[in-house]
Amino acid sequence: MTDDHAARRIIYDFGANNGDDIPYYLMKADLVVAVDANPAMCALMTDRFSDEVRSGRLIIEQCVLTDCATEGEVHFYNHRLSDRWGQFSPPSADRLHEYDRVLLPSRNVAALVRDHGVPHYIKIDVEGYDGPLLRSLFEHGIRPPFISAESHTIDVFCLLAGMGGYNSFKLVEGDRVDTYGTGTILTPAGVREHWFHAESAGPFGDDIRGEWACAEDFFQILAIHGLGWKDIHATTVIEAAPRGGKSLRAVLRPWITARRMERLRRRLDRWRAVLGAGSSRR
Repeated sequence: MTDDHAARRIIYDFGANNGDDIPYYLMKADLVVAVDANPAMCALMTDRFSDEVRSGRLIIEQCVLTDCATEGEVHFYNHRLSDRWGQFSPPSADRLHEYDRVLLPSRNVAALVRDHGVPHYIKIDVEGYDGPLLRSLFEHGIRPPFISAESHTIDVFCLLAGMGGYNSFKLVEGDRVDTYGTGTILTPAGVREHWFHAESAGPFGDDIRGEWACAEDFFQILAIHGLGWKDIHATTVIEAAPRGGKSLRAVLRPWITARRMERLRRRLDRWRAVLGAGSSRR
């Protein structure tokens, strides 16, 4: 890795799809490395961002990212209805008919990062293979200041907090990215405005609203919110709020209110049942 690599602020977009996140990342970094398995999506990005590719600010890698030591062609499953749902892991037997199996080139995730330089931020959204990629990165000593991964299982949080050593967390819910709309973001050139597409991954770092939660609070936040189409963001360079901070209280308040309302509803239902039984006896 050259000194030039180390001096640049580099963002990795693992699972770049059509490149909806790239304009934001280009504002935040000197170099963006966008990786997607789908050749059609990589061709689309190459055309869409031709100026940035020519200038060297954007590198597009068409490959399947794996944790395997050997690189070569691997089977990949393209979803027949959505280019966003392609995956490396074999689908379950009851869903296999929704996919076309194809052979595509693969790259070891740690080797790819070593080739391009020290990451400032890594976004991982690879449909169920986030955990193995995280584990491989950490095993090779790659722990960027900022990282995010989709949280369909609790493994992602456990890897970030345990193996990765991260202790400051935020949550971005996929179906709420559109609530950011046009907002201010922090860039190396100062504060700028940016519009977040509803289908994008949304902001990272301090561009995400709210305070950073410690691992203990964030575990409770996940328990309340649940897993699924949500990205866990983690950092090593921003201190989390003390336990029981605003981020946890903001989640707990509506949750406690909902539980109280549910208890009240059940109580009312019991009273109605008792009153109804009394009326029928009369």
